[in-house]
Amino acid sequence: MLKGLLVGILIGVLLVAAGGYFYFATGRAPVAVTAPDMPFERRFARMALHAYLDKLPHPAPATPADEKNLMEGAKVYKENCAVCHGLPGIAPTAIAEGMAPRPPQLFKGMGVTDDEEWESYWKVEGGIRMTGMPGFKGRLNETQIWQAAVLVKNADKISLAVRAELAGEPAAAPVTTPAKPAK
Repeated sequence: MLKGLLVGILIGVLLVAAGGYFYFATGRAPVAVTAPDMPFERRFARMALHAYLDKLPHPAPATPADEKNLMEGAKVYKENCAVCHGLPGIAPTAIAEGMAPRPPQLFKGMGVTDDEEWESYWKVEGGIRMTGMPGFKGRLNETQIWQAAVLVKNADKISLAVRAELAGEPAAAPVTTPAKPAK
């Protein structure tokens, strides 16, 4: 009885593996960006990402969320991230629109302001497979990665100067009222 049960389980596992192989090997899996998602694709990808992130250390940010670091983070973001993740008040690029899955627009809606800095740090440093998200370890230094992570965590609280840096605009000069001439 036990032997029959084990043989049945083994045959079941082999059939599932063979079915998965057949699905991919015969071209039935959608690979075009415009094709619909595979069954459970998003669920499994999200589950794997969060299980992986949960195993990593959860360090506090190495850079404070002050104006200087937010401004430096804006420069790093503009140069390395904006083409996919967008800028405040600007429509997504053709590159972002053509990706699958579509990259989150980090200055639209909530973005990733609900993620902790450490989570954004690990995503920027290591990238995310099968999403188009590259890893920047070795391309950006640790401070730059933290500055970008702190920026996107605080995307809903950035100053006008940081917003102007992201938009590539010169910082606005302070408004002064001309003094009245003495009589």
